[in-house]
Amino acid sequence: MAMLTTSDLLRRVPMFSGLTQAQMLHLAHTVVKQRFKRGQMVIEQGRKGESLYIILSGRARVIMTDRRGKEVILNTLGPGDYIGEMSLIDGKTHSASVKTEIQTDVLVLSHAEFVRCLTDNQSIAIWIIKGLIQRLRKSSEKVSSLALMDVYGRVAKVLVDAGEPMGEQELVICEKMTRQDIAKMVGASREMVSRVMRDFEDQGFIKTRDDGCITLKERRLALR
Repeated sequence: MAMLTTSDLLRRVPMFSGLTQAQMLHLAHTVVKQRFKRGQMVIEQGRKGESLYIILSGRARVIMTDRRGKEVILNTLGPGDYIGEMSLIDGKTHSASVKTEIQTDVLVLSHAEFVRCLTDNQSIAIWIIKGLIQRLRKSSEKVSSLALMDVYGRVAKVLVDAGEPMGEQELVICEKMTRQDIAKMVGASREMVSRVMRDFEDQGFIKTRDDGCITLKERRLALR
């Protein structure tokens, strides 16, 4: 099977779908493909950004750390998502770190080329604006859940959001998600999350299969 060119990879990224052929060829000569191993830091909280990273494959987490070293997982990113645009736009340091969960391939676009793309192509600017709005909405939802839901409600929301449809009444989660991961997402201790998960299993809301996947047996879990 023939190897994909950089132009081929760029065409798979929705943000660049509005580029002309000439713009695509120019961009293909300016981006650099980079591979990060599992557990590597792509960008680091507190440091100033120099590039935009577009995920081609793999998965990464957005993590915020306080002065005591306590971590909160803000989001999970996958193919087509981009990282680092906020620091490039306002010139300030990154507000969170991004760390790979698995081996992750990215395209790296320099600050200068990022600015040129925004100036020369309105569709890219619109994609960036939409992405910022989506992240703002997710942040608002997270603040709302922390303020208005108890730990049971927050854990239920994380599970439902991570689940994929399996039939009319069930969802399934097959991506690895540890109790510690969930604790960092909901702002609770691992012990508390373990207790909540046991209660959900006892009540028949969730079931862990032999292959490690978690089945959400009833969508009533979302209404807790």
